[in-house]
Amino acid sequence: MHDIYDVIKRPIVTEKGSALKAEAGKVVFAVDRGAKKPDIKNAVEKLFDVTVTDVHTMVFRGKHKRVGKFAGRRANWKKAIVTLKEGTDLDVFGTMPGEAPPEATGG
Repeated sequence: MHDIYDVIKRPIVTEKGSALKAEAGKVVFAVDRGAKKPDIKNAVEKLFDVTVTDVHTMVFRGKHKRVGKFAGRRANWKKAIVTLKEGTDLDVFGTMPGEAPPEATGG
């Protein structure tokens, strides 16, 4: 991969992913199908300024879908579970400019 912005496509936010982040310090991303583990590690470290200790990847095959008489297939995609160095936190959505961090609000 040439560009770190092409490697990481989007964060995957699910209940299971949130539990992984809270319990084990792991974050889940959808990544480019051609991305290798070192590419993913490098992209996450540069984009989010964190230390990555491990990367696990898995490829999901696209499902066959149909709408009425038209049949089609979803694209294959790759998921990466990135383990961060202990004590490191990664907020993939960040805070908006002018917005107080969540722990600073008294609500």
